[in-house]
Amino acid sequence: MKVLASRRFPGPAWDELREVEYLAGPLKESYPGVEVLAGVGQGVDDAVLERFPDLRLVANYGVGYDVIDVAACERRGVAVTNTPGVLDAATAELAVALILAVRRRIVEGDRFVREGNWSHGWAELYLVGEELAGSTLGIVGLGRIGRAVAARAKSFELRILYAQRHEAEDAATLGAERRELDELLREADIVTLHVPLTDETRELIDARRLALLRDGACLVNTSRGAIVEEQALVAELVSARIRAGLDVYADEPNVPRELLDLPNVVLTPHVGSATVGTREAMTRVLVDNILALQRGEPLPNQVA
Repeated sequence: MKVLASRRFPGPAWDELREVEYLAGPLKESYPGVEVLAGVGQGVDDAVLERFPDLRLVANYGVGYDVIDVAACERRGVAVTNTPGVLDAATAELAVALILAVRRRIVEGDRFVREGNWSHGWAELYLVGEELAGSTLGIVGLGRIGRAVAARAKSFELRILYAQRHEAEDAATLGAERRELDELLREADIVTLHVPLTDETRELIDARRLALLRDGACLVNTSRGAIVEEQALVAELVSARIRAGLDVYADEPNVPRELLDLPNVVLTPHVGSATVGTREAMTRVLVDNILALQRGEPLPNQVA
């Protein structure tokens, strides 16, 4: 079974695939005989699918599959899989790291030292931030990653709120209280986003909702950039009314230039799952999805 991949993926599991070709650039030609398209980061729509007359599976490397036109795949009888579960801890850790970096002004302090500005000793009001203990964390989307964030937040003695359509069965165990989204935004000191990008969640946090955030609040996004109305967020950050820790952006790899020199925002380049163990585990899941197709078995992580 011929597999076309964007690149070689990390870890020993990748070597279990025997017939793999690698893309040299954008998808521009026809690819007869290719049955699996693996880990392609660019959009997969009708125009792309037209180039793959024998395609049976689009195997996504990651949880989010918003760059794949699922409806177009379904019309053509092409399955879509992703790699959930194995990256929950890593992404949750990054969310917490961004919260700490923003609230404790870690990046500001690092720059201050590197630029040679530390000309005196300890001072009581020097680069003061805010501790997490006693603050209120609002989690938008208490799915696998949201739950992993909540579990870690408990150790920091944060009060935890969450917003989603349905009551989470294990909310009490996590110490999380449910709120309507607007109420959560008004009440939380820190808001972290953990919902998938869909038509319903695109710009879920728009200008109106950003305005609900209390002065000095911290918004963290490790999910998808387009969940937030980006230009409205830029305006809020430029005004210095709120702070943010961002790992994702609306038009990656393009980051709004206005953010690059702001001290009240910490920026990372979409590295939520970027640990050695997590990336190798994602490869294992990706390969298992492909091998299941080859054996005629149900696909373990089929989303369409």
